[in-house]
Amino acid sequence: MKGAIASVRNEEPAFEFHPVTPDRWPDLVRFFEHHGNPNYCWCMRWRLPSAEFRRLKSADRKRALEGRVRAGRPIGILGYLGEEPVGWCSVAPRETYALLERSKTIKRIDNKTSWAVVCFFVAPRMRGQHFTVELLRAAVEYARSHGAQVIEGYPVEPRVDAGGNLQPATYRYMGYVSTFRKAGFREVVSPDKDRLIMRYIVGPGEER
Repeated sequence: MKGAIASVRNEEPAFEFHPVTPDRWPDLVRFFEHHGNPNYCWCMRWRLPSAEFRRLKSADRKRALEGRVRAGRPIGILGYLGEEPVGWCSVAPRETYALLERSKTIKRIDNKTSWAVVCFFVAPRMRGQHFTVELLRAAVEYARSHGAQVIEGYPVEPRVDAGGNLQPATYRYMGYVSTFRKAGFREVVSPDKDRLIMRYIVGPGEER
């Protein structure tokens, strides 16, 4: 594939990562519809005020996301294994996420040009292979190439129940802390016991 954000050749075929543009919209649709959960919200949960999100049906949310793609607005990147889309990361300018901008627990820290990572979805067969870390690194590169000074994430930690068993965390679709740390993010704020704000700061010489 040409024009990839990044390519990781740990095995054949290689991982590649591409922003979702109009020509790649069919790939995103195919990926979401094949895996079930994403085609309920169409990754519009953080992009719309709560009342509007609840009012819309799945097909309406799909059209709303497609409208952003057709208008040339960044919405995220797809990860590919060969020609097959196998991972999704929602990364876009923070101000394009209406619900996030209104959040009382994930408030803006400063006025820097910030992009936000709010969702991951990875095909089951790709889990446990560090693919999510590579997907996040590609998201950072994409945001950085568009002038982001900061890339933020809001990951969670798995819970340990009373019996000592590890349980999935609420909002786990937003990623785990360990994933963000491996991609170079650092903790900056802990609004409550469940949620962190982690940041990748674009340093001198990294701007594009």
